[in-house]
Amino acid sequence: MTAVSAGRAAAAARAVQQTGIPIAVVLLVCDGVPAQRMIISADGAVEGSLRNSSLDEQAVAFGREALESGRASSRIINEDDNAILLYADVHTPVERLLVVGAGHIAVPLAALGVMLDFEVTVLDDRAEFATEERFADGVRVLRADFVADPFADVVIDERTYITLVTRGHMWDFDCLTRVLNRDVLPRYIGMIGSRRRVRAAFDALNDAGVTTEKMKRIHAPIGLDINADSPAEIAVSIAAEIVAVRRSPADRPAAADRHAVTLTQKERVLERLWKTWQ
Repeated sequence: MTAVSAGRAAAAARAVQQTGIPIAVVLLVCDGVPAQRMIISADGAVEGSLRNSSLDEQAVAFGREALESGRASSRIINEDDNAILLYADVHTPVERLLVVGAGHIAVPLAALGVMLDFEVTVLDDRAEFATEERFADGVRVLRADFVADPFADVVIDERTYITLVTRGHMWDFDCLTRVLNRDVLPRYIGMIGSRRRVRAAFDALNDAGVTTEKMKRIHAPIGLDINADSPAEIAVSIAAEIVAVRRSPADRPAAADRHAVTLTQKERVLERLWKTWQ
């Protein structure tokens, strides 16, 4: 088996968006220039070879570590008393942040999403709010029909993170129900609201026959409890929670029994903000 060409490595990186399977391209670097390449896939496939089987084995292990971390990295290894530099370039499918509601919290939250390398889309049915001029560069803003289907023009899959911060709890709950009824659930579902409203929402979902496993995916009230007060601070708390989910195992329960906790200061603030700003 020979090394992978630069063209083949580039093609494999582009294909990640279609296959949904992350890859690591491990390069053997000589005198600062990539000399040989291997492709290590998250599904276990390996393509290409470096100098020998021993080096290949170390390169594959290094590539799998890079895939697990999700970050590019480098490593110096010893081969026949020679120091060899390996570099792993990681390619992962696009992760999407879907902000449902274009109010005051959505503006800083969308900006943070871009900074965190999400493909960010904001949905709202109000013409005066659903304008790209209000949002950071790189944010897509769509007018949505909350009555018919707010998600008609967006992709929701296991790489999607959804935040429900609309102008009213009715719309948040309706959007939440629509998401939970989909065949493929998003990676993250967060809903704004006070503890009282969240408990009422969970009771309604339970009465409607929504399974406990599905309800465990819901982060509500949304965001980490950092005593956030302003829209920007609340956006930071939401972004932090999203990062925590992003960096945790995909099969870890998200929010079991969070609705049973007593009202906190953050939740009282969120209820006030919901009434004032949404």
